[in-house]
Amino acid sequence: MDLNLHLVRYLVAVVDEGHFGRAADKLYVSAPALSQQIRKLERTLGAELLDRSAHPVRPTPVGRRFLDEARQALAAADRAVAAVEAHRRELAATLRVGFMSASAGPLVRNIVDTARREEPGLSIRMVELPWSQQATTVRDGEVDAALVRPPIADATGLRLDVVHHEPRVVALPVTHRLASRDAVELADLDGEIHLTDDDADPAWVRWWACDPRPSGIPVRYGPSVRTMDEMLEAVAGGQAIVITGSFVADGYRHPHVAFVPITDAEPCPISLCTRAADTSPLVGALRNAARALRPPQTDCVDN
Repeated sequence: MDLNLHLVRYLVAVVDEGHFGRAADKLYVSAPALSQQIRKLERTLGAELLDRSAHPVRPTPVGRRFLDEARQALAAADRAVAAVEAHRRELAATLRVGFMSASAGPLVRNIVDTARREEPGLSIRMVELPWSQQATTVRDGEVDAALVRPPIADATGLRLDVVHHEPRVVALPVTHRLASRDAVELADLDGEIHLTDDDADPAWVRWWACDPRPSGIPVRYGPSVRTMDEMLEAVAGGQAIVITGSFVADGYRHPHVAFVPITDAEPCPISLCTRAADTSPLVGALRNAARALRPPQTDCVDN
């Protein structure tokens, strides 16, 4: 037997009010219609639930037994609906923000903390992204925003708000001839074998390797790596070197890897990437936070 909770609520209202007319007013229905609905419930159950001759109207003995359980069922149903509504509110106040490595953690926290001053209920769910999918996941709606590094192969439909310029460093084995230097120039790295990533856009690999070099000497590529851990192990083992961002040096430690600043490498702009057409208040709060953190004379780009 399927129990119609809507009809059960009608029954509870009549019992609580003790009067069909008052219950009907409370439920915004007519008294005759309410009476018909209660009769429908009684026919479904095969039992008379109300003593209509009593004043006020009260439940019959079987009606009392039914109501004891029915009120609990209604309360459980209300809790179930409330749980769904709470989940919907959480989703409405939750943004999925993509990132490429834990090294960006402090910058993400700065953006989120600034955005929460504008939207106190803002919740963030962090999603780690593959190197090759930092912008496409935003465009495809898998995340609402992401912190991205250049180059972006296709920025169509995306908005990029620069929030930081990240100095570049070279990761070297601690036994490397340059590992003890305070800084190096790109010319010092000519002839070295650089790590690559066969799954990434070649333009991405070349940009990070500073290829082509000012000297005109071709960059030589060696092993392919996919993760930060693979990168560090390859460098530590002396298989190749890699040019990366200073956040990686701040966020990762390896006893056999040294990070040395590169004085003449173009800094890496880190941008908040969102869909250009997204006008939600929460995304707006992130953009405002990015604007507050933006370096001087840096503009956002809509594509």
